[in-house]
Amino acid sequence: MIKEGDTVWLKDKKNSFFIKLKKGEIFGTHKGNIPHDEIIGKSYGDVVQTHKGHEYVILKPTLYDIIMYGIKRKTQIIYPKDSAYITLKLGITDGMNVLESGIGSGALTIVMANAVKPSGKIYCYEREEKYLKNALENIKLAGFEEYVKAYHQDLSQPLPEDFFDAGFIDVREPWLYIENIKNSLKNGAPVGFLLPTTNQVSQTLEELEKYGFIDFEVVEILLRHYKPVPDRLRPEDRMVAHTGYLVFARKK
Repeated sequence: MIKEGDTVWLKDKKNSFFIKLKKGEIFGTHKGNIPHDEIIGKSYGDVVQTHKGHEYVILKPTLYDIIMYGIKRKTQIIYPKDSAYITLKLGITDGMNVLESGIGSGALTIVMANAVKPSGKIYCYEREEKYLKNALENIKLAGFEEYVKAYHQDLSQPLPEDFFDAGFIDVREPWLYIENIKNSLKNGAPVGFLLPTTNQVSQTLEELEKYGFIDFEVVEILLRHYKPVPDRLRPEDRMVAHTGYLVFARKK
């Protein structure tokens, strides 16, 4: 049964909307209004009508749905093809304290917060206040706000020493902050970086080696969908190809 505080996905043949339910609220569409109270108490798969009689199916969104179709993007996001690998590569799980810098629109934060719940936390450091505010709204939409602690600061400012079990950094010049990042990580902790160009990868690797990091990996992940038509099975015309280089290392 759907309850207050749930995020639901309303869909018809052409349109879709994501709503975090609150008693007494009304959601407006171009095809009519829907009181949240008329959704609360229904089951997923049920139909709800606007006051004009238009019908929407009520679906339970997955994290993939929320990230790809629900969140508001003010920056380029880290796509699920990358965030899933990042989360597994860093070994992120329940109870961990994870450093994230460069929160963007919060897509990766949502995935990592899902992994650390119920007793862990993601500590986000973002220097752009406009991005931070939007990301926190997206995280709230996904229902993970209690597992995220956000700070309006960049990596040049002090971080708690020997505190984080893992870290992921998505900033323009991460090589400037490697010493600060290292001091904040526990011994043996993994850390990852997202970088758009190969020269940035080289600069980051050089600095990581300088500060004694080990166990390096550089990877890019490509994803190709196929058209799900049995008698004409072929790749889609477009694909999510290069989105960035992922660099991983461990604090020695």
